Amino acid sequence: MVFNSVFSLVVLAYLALTPLYFARFFHRYAALGLESVAMIFWFAGSIALAANWAHPRCGGNSYCGAVNAAVAFGFFLWALFTTFVVVDASEVLRSRRQPTTAPAAKPYVAA
Repeated sequence: MVFNSVFSLVVLAYLALTPLYFARFFHRYAALGLESVAMIFWFAGSIALAANWAHPRCGGNSYCGAVNAAVAFGFFLWALFTTFVVVDASEVLRSRRQPTTAPAAKPYVAA
């Protein structure tokens, strides 16, 4: 789950900073791919943590409660990245039908 956190921070930094400061290096398909990989990592990590260490009844054990909280936050982050992927995929599919460059403007000719 630590890897998921660091990877998510790198992905979010790419998504937030690259279009603003390094527009040449931003690509919408790369952003969609990174979001998809982060979504898969969060799902797999949360499932693995829940299957191996989580327990439904902790009985006041603080370690067990912390693991259960980590599983819950992992699934919340999976849902968040799933939302990002759905929104970004719909944007990519919608923008495929539109040209990426504006049509050349006709020169103004005075009559």
